[in-house]
Amino acid sequence: MSEKQPGEAGEPTVPDDVWDRFARDSERDIRGSAPKEPSARARMVTERLRLEDEREAERAARRTARKKEPRQAAQPEGRQTGPAWREMDGRAARRRKVWAVLGVPLAVAVAVVAMKPSLLPGGLFDSADKAVPAGPRLPAETAAPTTPPSAAASRTPTRERPFAGSPAERWADGANAIVVPKATPVGSLTKEQVATALRGTKSLLVGADLDPATLRGERPAAAIAVLDPKQPRMIDDVDRMLRAPDKKHDPLSLFSRFDPREVSLVGHVVKTRGRITFKAGKDGSVAIHADYTFVYPVSPAGGDTHEVTRTIVRRVLDVAFLDPGKYRVTPGRVTIGHYTQEIGNSACDVHDGFLHPRFDSTAPAGASPTGPAVDPYDRSRDLLESPTKGCGTVSRT
Repeated sequence: MSEKQPGEAGEPTVPDDVWDRFARDSERDIRGSAPKEPSARARMVTERLRLEDEREAERAARRTARKKEPRQAAQPEGRQTGPAWREMDGRAARRRKVWAVLGVPLAVAVAVVAMKPSLLPGGLFDSADKAVPAGPRLPAETAAPTTPPSAAASRTPTRERPFAGSPAERWADGANAIVVPKATPVGSLTKEQVATALRGTKSLLVGADLDPATLRGERPAAAIAVLDPKQPRMIDDVDRMLRAPDKKHDPLSLFSRFDPREVSLVGHVVKTRGRITFKAGKDGSVAIHADYTFVYPVSPAGGDTHEVTRTIVRRVLDVAFLDPGKYRVTPGRVTIGHYTQEIGNSACDVHDGFLHPRFDSTAPAGASPTGPAVDPYDRSRDLLESPTKGCGTVSRT
C-alpha cells in the first residue's frame, strides 16, 4: 500500500486563493466569537442586578424562616438585642470618619502635653501643690445660715485659681448670685411695683459692689442712679463721701472701691453670696432687706507679680420703696433706710475712700489690728445685732 501526497492523481486539489480566503474567514469568525471585556457601565449594571437578586433572596429566606420559627415579643433596641447589624456598621463607619478628622489634632495635643504635662486640667500630672476642685457649686442662699462654712483645704490663691482654699470657690459669680425673689403685692403696692423695688435693690448692689467702674475707684454712677434724689440729704451725703472722704464720711460704707495705683483685680469674677427678702413696711410701703458678701481677688498693681490675696466685704442694706400716692418720692427709685458693712483684709484706720488689702510681700499699711479674730465668711452672724468694733483680724482670707 502506497502513501498519497497532495497533488497526486485521484485527490482533488484546493486552489491557493480559495485556501487563503478560507483561512481569513475562519480567523475573523474566531475573533468575533471570543469573549469581550464588558464596559464599566455594563459592570455596574450587572453588579447592581446581582446585589438586588441577593437581597431579594435574603428577604425570601427571612420570610420563610419567620414562618417556621415561633413568634416572639419584640424587644427595643439597646437592651438585649442591640441595634441591627447594618446600623452598627453605619455607626462604625461614622466613628472611623470622626477619628480620621481628629487624628492629627489629637496627635498634636499629645505632643504638647508630653512637652508640658501641666497643661492637663486636673490631670495625673498635677503637682502636689495644685489646688483640687472645691466641689459642686452651692445652691442659692434662701435663709440665714446657722453655722460658718467649714474650713477649706489650705491652699495659696493664684492667678489661675484666685479663690483656691476659700469657701467662696463654691459660690456663684457676680450679679448672677444676686437672686431676686418672686414679687407679690404688699400693702397698697401692686405686684409690679414690688417687682420694680426688688430689681432696684439688685441694681443698687451691682452698681455699688460689682460694677467695674466702681471697683476701679471711679464715681459709682450706676448705683447713684437707683437712689431717690428726693430722699433728704442722701445724694448730698454720697457726694460728700466721694469728694472728701474721712472717718465720718467714708464711701466704703456704701461702695467697694480699690485704688488702681495700688492693686488690680485678678480676672473678671467676684464671688458673691447672700439673699434678698421683703415684707410690708409702714404706711403700705415694702421693706426690703439685702445681706450679701463679696469676695475680691487682687494683686499688687504694676510689675510682674504673681502674689494674690482676697478682700471680703459683707454689706447689709435696708431699702424702702414708698407708695408714690402717699409720699413725695420719685417713681421707680429706692430709699435707703439703714446700711452697715464688715470688711475683711483691708488696712485699719485708713479713710481715703479705698480698700487696702494686705499682702505678705509688703509692709502692712495703717494701724495694726487689735480686735478679736473674725471669720469673714461666717454669714451666720447678724451684723446689725453684733457689729464688729474697732480693727479686728481675719481668721482667713
